[in-house]
Amino acid sequence: QAQVAESGGGSVETGGSLTLSCVASEYTYSRYYCMGWFRQAPGKELEGVAIVDSDGRIDYQDSVKGRFTVSRDNAKNTLYLQMNDLKPEDTANYLCAADTGPGGYCEHWRTTGYSTWGQGTQVTVSS
Repeated sequence: QAQVAESGGGSVETGGSLTLSCVASEYTYSRYYCMGWFRQAPGKELEGVAIVDSDGRIDYQDSVKGRFTVSRDNAKNTLYLQMNDLKPEDTANYLCAADTGPGGYCEHWRTTGYSTWGQGTQVTVSS
């Protein structure tokens, strides 16, 4: 069944690091056009952080380029988000999402195009 579950959030000081994990069901991992990390701060709109398509091409939001890194472990059906040099503005609830259709292509930054979402994991960066 289509499912993703993220974990790894926590509280760190500015400049610290965290690694988030997103475990997908085999159903999801075998069918996705793209998967992505999104985040939402209180009172703010949901925004894309990083997107990876089925070919492994990765796009990052400008504000995290050079600091965040996406990787995949296909044997574990897991997507990771390594976050380094964290800043207070990175504080948000981070969600993993998968686009498995009904379209036949990756929805990229189009939030509404992702059908499967995790519950979220909180990242708090203190100054």
